[in-house]
Amino acid sequence: MSGVFNLREYQVDAVTAGLNYFRNDKTNYSALMILPTGSGKSLVIAAIAKELNQPTLILQPSKEILEQNYNKLLAYGQDAEIFSASFNRKDIGLLTFATIGSVINKLDLFQHFKNIIIDECHLVNAKKGMYRKLLDAIGSKVIGLTATPYRLTTDGFGGSILKFLTRTRPRIFKEVIHYTQNGTLFDDDYLARLKYSSIDGFDSTQLQLNSTGADYTDSSVRQYYTTIGFVERLQNTVNTCLDHGRKNVLVFTRFIKESQTLINQLGNGAEIVTGETPARERSAIIERFRSGKTRIVSNVGVLTTGFDFPELETIIIARPTMSLALYYQMIGRGIRIHPNKECTWVVDMCDNFRKFGRVENLKLVAPKPKLWHIESQGRQLTNIYYGERNFT
Repeated sequence: MSGVFNLREYQVDAVTAGLNYFRNDKTNYSALMILPTGSGKSLVIAAIAKELNQPTLILQPSKEILEQNYNKLLAYGQDAEIFSASFNRKDIGLLTFATIGSVINKLDLFQHFKNIIIDECHLVNAKKGMYRKLLDAIGSKVIGLTATPYRLTTDGFGGSILKFLTRTRPRIFKEVIHYTQNGTLFDDDYLARLKYSSIDGFDSTQLQLNSTGADYTDSSVRQYYTTIGFVERLQNTVNTCLDHGRKNVLVFTRFIKESQTLINQLGNGAEIVTGETPARERSAIIERFRSGKTRIVSNVGVLTTGFDFPELETIIIARPTMSLALYYQMIGRGIRIHPNKECTWVVDMCDNFRKFGRVENLKLVAPKPKLWHIESQGRQLTNIYYGERNFT
């Protein structure tokens, strides 16, 4: 197995755990595998599928991620089909990549699949939705893969709690069958060295939490941006990075307005990507960014997952967030290694680093059997309340 796919040690462990789960007739629960961003999930999936040699359905959360992982799988020498309206393909084979929206209305075609793998499984809503409907309709074994094994839930009292996926009620994923710690990949030089910088002068305590306690209100963020001249600060930060010789800069902003203002001020060599950017135009912008024709891309809620650019040198987090997953995903765009890159700069402008720390230090911990949580240098980050709980 390892000879065919040239697997790393932790990948061998993950593949072995997946095969043991799928082959064990006595396992009657859905399983969870936790692999950090940049760990090679697509390779683990390919190796599991090849060894199983049974009908296996791989569910991907979006067209972009499906296409990316499908192409990687083909590069590994593994055949597969695609069942997705976004590709105008409805082919089913021994190994089938699919999007949930295309599968859900054709469940009769997938009854024979014994095994299901759900990528980015933190997106699965255990209470309702298409994934829940699929899993209730098909009696298959299920493995979910994710780098961020938690979901934010509200308590009904003005507070929210970031719950580990095996600790939600109801829940889909009941057992952790494999995990690889972030620190392991960084220590073994499988991920890029990160250099963090925090820009002084942003006080997140001046922002107001929304009714769920899960994020800041748009109005309070906009007002505070105006008070401190945030867009001008952002422009200065981008220019400072360029002055220090950074070849490319990816900026994460919260609002389209400040992102567009930034791009207008920077001029040539800077472009914007938002959820409103047409798919073809978005692809062209990303290609120009990768080629070096565009040096700065400012994006709003788009390039947080499924965007691979190993040469990315600089990430500017120009938005405050209460979401550990979003924080990790933003930094995750720059953690892949590349021979032309010494390190990745992570520039936090919005007081996020103080809350979450270094992603290298994020660690899975179970102080009691099965009671998993995420912590950073001994500080618990999941399964604790955020916001203020109003019991009056």
